[in-house]
Amino acid sequence: MKPYLGLLRMSARRILAYRMSSVILWIGGATFLAGSLAVWHALLADGAIGGYDWDRMKAYLLVGWATGALGSAYGDWWMANRILDGHVATDLTKPLDYQWARFSEHMGGLATEFIAIAVAATAVMALTDGLPLPGPGQALLFVLSFLMVAPLKFAIAYITTMVCFWTQNFMGVSWAKDAIVTLFSGALIPLALLPAWLAGPASVLPFASITATPAAIFLEQATGWEALRLLAVQAAWVVALWWGARLIWRRALRALTVHGG
Repeated sequence: MKPYLGLLRMSARRILAYRMSSVILWIGGATFLAGSLAVWHALLADGAIGGYDWDRMKAYLLVGWATGALGSAYGDWWMANRILDGHVATDLTKPLDYQWARFSEHMGGLATEFIAIAVAATAVMALTDGLPLPGPGQALLFVLSFLMVAPLKFAIAYITTMVCFWTQNFMGVSWAKDAIVTLFSGALIPLALLPAWLAGPASVLPFASITATPAAIFLEQATGWEALRLLAVQAAWVVALWWGARLIWRRALRALTVHGG
């Protein structure tokens, strides 16, 4: 456990060392959130759409933005570059589990991300006349759901970066992954507003557990046993993707070629 905690601390220090980069990243994120709020405020000026009035939509947008922010500081590009520039060969010589090592580094950015999310939530509440907040029990379920987003997003990013073993490039893979996750998680638009032929498949894919599930719990669209069922689905996807990533890793190692000697 100690080596992995060391990697987590090193990752956090590395992110803090590039403060300007982090500031620019969060300014971009804040601009996106502000733009989304402005667009939906205009669209909802004449009344609710699909069950979402302005109060519910701004809460949904904030939850969607927050779940998207998790894992952004130590993104998938860092993991992909370790494969593309050959550092993965050095990693294999270390007495560490490769997946747990990358997960530890991934978690290193959470401290700054939680601070940014708290600042954004405070700003939205102050500038938009507050948010509809869930009761204490429902808030606890939301926290559990929100915390599971981090390992879920890591597993998806980790699996995606392993495609580099075969493509030797991550640009197109990253764009495709971002587009799929943004659409099918509900980060772009609530799944309930998608056409039925698209909303149905989206609701059963793991991406829905990233945004749609915590948002539904926060907005009390899912309560009681339905909320617990969604949490169980979230946990099941985390476990399935974690162990699925291990299987893909074993296959990816066969594609690894190390030159030199």
